[in-house]
Amino acid sequence: MQAVELVKMALAARENAYAPYSGILVGAALLTREGRIFSGVNVENVSYALTVCAERAAVLNAVSAGYRHFEALAVAWNKEGFCRPCGACRQVLYEFNPKMRIITADYSGEYQEQLLTALLPDAFGK
Repeated sequence: MQAVELVKMALAARENAYAPYSGILVGAALLTREGRIFSGVNVENVSYALTVCAERAAVLNAVSAGYRHFEALAVAWNKEGFCRPCGACRQVLYEFNPKMRIITADYSGEYQEQLLTALLPDAFGK
């Protein structure tokens, strides 16, 4: 699947984000080895520590459906600049594929692509 298609799916997912405190809407689209796409959105909570990121929500959706092998993840937000996964999300993604393609996008769909290993050098591994 092309990066631009995954970005479009992340942008569409973003519309369902729940972010009443920050106003930062994030959507993610996770591609499995089998070609399935799982989306996720950020879900904020008044207790910020309980907030769930879009990237981890997508992983949780995929794992809940029985998928464990991920090829790529696109993440997009409603701001300028590229939406980069936080450290916790990077580590969760690394658990499933250290060489996963990570596609980071801005509000308009402009994007960059790199490998997860570049975003998380010296990660904890199995």
